[in-house]
Amino acid sequence: MQFEQKLAKYAELLLHIGLKVKQDQDLMIVAELAAAPFTKIIAEKAYEAGMRDIIVDYQDDNITKAKIKHAKVEDLDYFTPFRGRVYEELAAADTAFLELKTPNPSLFDGIDPARVARYTKAMGAARQGYQAHKTNGRINWLIASVPTVEWAESVFPDSKGQAAVDKLWDAIFFTTRSDQENTVELWEQHVKAMKKNADHLNARDYRKLHYTGPGTDLTIELHPESFWTCAEFMKEDGSTYIPNLPTEEVFTIPVKNGVNGTVSSTKPLNYAGTLLENFSLTFEQGKVVDFTAEKGYDTLKNLLETDEGARFLGEVALVPHQSPISQSGIVFNNTLFDENASCHLALGQAIGMCVKDARNKTKEALKAIGFNYSLAHVDFMVGSGELSITGETADGKVEKIFEKGNWAF
Repeated sequence: MQFEQKLAKYAELLLHIGLKVKQDQDLMIVAELAAAPFTKIIAEKAYEAGMRDIIVDYQDDNITKAKIKHAKVEDLDYFTPFRGRVYEELAAADTAFLELKTPNPSLFDGIDPARVARYTKAMGAARQGYQAHKTNGRINWLIASVPTVEWAESVFPDSKGQAAVDKLWDAIFFTTRSDQENTVELWEQHVKAMKKNADHLNARDYRKLHYTGPGTDLTIELHPESFWTCAEFMKEDGSTYIPNLPTEEVFTIPVKNGVNGTVSSTKPLNYAGTLLENFSLTFEQGKVVDFTAEKGYDTLKNLLETDEGARFLGEVALVPHQSPISQSGIVFNNTLFDENASCHLALGQAIGMCVKDARNKTKEALKAIGFNYSLAHVDFMVGSGELSITGETADGKVEKIFEKGNWAF
C-alpha cells in the first residue's frame, strides 16, 4: 500500500470509526501548523462525507512558548475568554471536534516549570465549559497524532529529519491498523474484544483493586455506581464514537478518597512540553502526600498543585502488556500512544461517562460517590510485564485480574 493510500485510510479511520461524523454536522479541527498538510486531507474527506462546514484552529507551539518565556508573570494567568467561549459554543451546537496532536517532548526545556503551569492552568480554566461537553458525552470528539521532526527524533534518536518522520508514520499506521486493507473490520473486532473484558469486570462488580509490582503497592476502591467501559463512548443522543485512536484500554473511575499506597511510573510522561521520568506517588485517603521523580520533579510538583483535585485520581485504566503498541517496543513520548501500551492511572478530573446515570446527577451527588473534580486530567503509565492486579468483590472474594502484565481471566 502506498503512503498516500495509508494517509487516506488514516483520515477516513479518524472520521468514520473515531468521530463517526454525520452528514450536515460541522467539524472543528484543532491542529498545529506542522499538521496542515494532513489537515487538508481530513477536510477534503469530511466534505466528501457530507459535512456542512469545517472550522480549523491552527496553533503554533512556538508562539505559546514565546508567551510563557517572555510575558509578565501575571499575564500567564490570562487566557482570552473569547477563545474558550468559541469552543463551548461550537460544542453546544453539536460540532464534532478533532484534535491533531504534534507533541514536542523538549518544547519547554530550560523554561521555569512554574510559568508553564500557570499558563496551562489558565487555559484549562477558560475551557471548562468545553471540557464539560467532552467528559459528559455531549459531543463526539477525537484525539489523534501527526508526526513532526522534533517528536519523531525523540522516538527514534538514531534517525534524523524525514527518515525519523517516516518511521513514526509507519508506527502510527501500524498501531491504528491503517496499513491494513480491512481496517474497519479489524477495528470492529478489536472494540468487540475490549467490550467483552469490560463486561466481565462489570459482572464481577469489584469493590477494590490491589496493584503490585516493582515500586508499586496500591489499593483503589471502586463505587457500585461506577462501571467499566472501553473504546466506544455514547453520546446523549445514543450515537457512538471512539475518542482516542489508537486505543487499547478498559477503564473506570476510583473513589476519590479510596486510594492508598505507592505507585511507580513505568514509562516517561510528556506533560506540558517536559518529560517526566521514573517518578512515584504515595497516596493516603486518596491524596498524593509524597512524590519523587528522577526527571521533571518541578513539573510534577506544579501539576499536583494545579488545584485541590489534581492530587487525587480520576481514572483507572487496564491495558494488557501484550497490546500491539507495547509489543512494538517503541516508547512514543506521547501519552496517546504510551497509555495504550500500559495500564495507567490519571491524576485529576474523573470521567462522567463511567458513572451510572451521571448526566442526571448533581455535582453534589457525584461528589458523594467519590467523583473527583479538577482542571487537570493527566494519564501516567504504571503497567509492565511484572504488574499484578487483584480485584475484591462485594462479599470479600479476591480474584486475579492481571498477572504478569496481562489479563488473568
